[in-house]
Amino acid sequence: MTEVAAGVFVHMAPYQLATPRNLGFIGNAGFIIGRDAVAVIDTGGSLRAGAGLRAAIRLRTSVPIRYVINTHVHPDHVLGNAAFLEDGTEFVGHAALPEALAARQVVYLAKARELMGEEAFAGTRIVPPTRLVTDTLTLDLGDRPLLLEAWPLAHSGTDLTVMDVNTGTWFLGDLLFAGHVPALDGNALKWIALLDRMKQREATRVVPGHGPAALSWPEAALPTERYLRRLVADVRHLIQQGRPMTEAGGSAASEAGEWSLFDEFNPRNAVTTFHDLEWE
Repeated sequence: MTEVAAGVFVHMAPYQLATPRNLGFIGNAGFIIGRDAVAVIDTGGSLRAGAGLRAAIRLRTSVPIRYVINTHVHPDHVLGNAAFLEDGTEFVGHAALPEALAARQVVYLAKARELMGEEAFAGTRIVPPTRLVTDTLTLDLGDRPLLLEAWPLAHSGTDLTVMDVNTGTWFLGDLLFAGHVPALDGNALKWIALLDRMKQREATRVVPGHGPAALSWPEAALPTERYLRRLVADVRHLIQQGRPMTEAGGSAASEAGEWSLFDEFNPRNAVTTFHDLEWE
């Protein structure tokens, strides 16, 4: 864990796919310690990953773990939730998160088991949010307010951010990538527009869903934005040439060589974007 600001800790995940060795802990996660409570922000991709995060919290404080906040639906950010059930924790997420988890849980759990194996996967299950955010919500950890905001469709349809008001530390989840190629489960044009809005906000530092523990803002948004703009331009060019969607994954590759895991995620991003732009 890296302490990026007073009482704000971040686990910087490796740029990897889920494996038995990494326990599916391949997305950044963190926690914030207040006077009266701790809030956890994302929990990793397995019960064991979440348990490791919980142990790291307990090395640093005995204050109750009152909240687990999930920034979006993806399994590398939510499948560790069950590690916090014994704490009487309140699980918090975007208003669209329960439906998205219910629709995907069978696939998410089966894929996690396949990638990690039975030992690393053991005990992993879906724990949906018990408190929903439709617009904004403020949680107080004891003289430490956290501002939660639910955003419209962008990276996904379930994106939620967390601002630690006292330190100006903004957890952006997968609305921000650094190093690891962005993963698109929403709409590229809407993600670009949202980043434009978010860049007008002030923050002392931001925590990406994948990348270093903390980055400066708004400069940190530029690589993600550049990737998305070039992806859109590549796909538009493909469509204008009358080429089929089956070529999108290999042809929409202007950013190849700039990101880790490019070949694992970019083809799917290109196909998603082709669907969105085909009839514009």
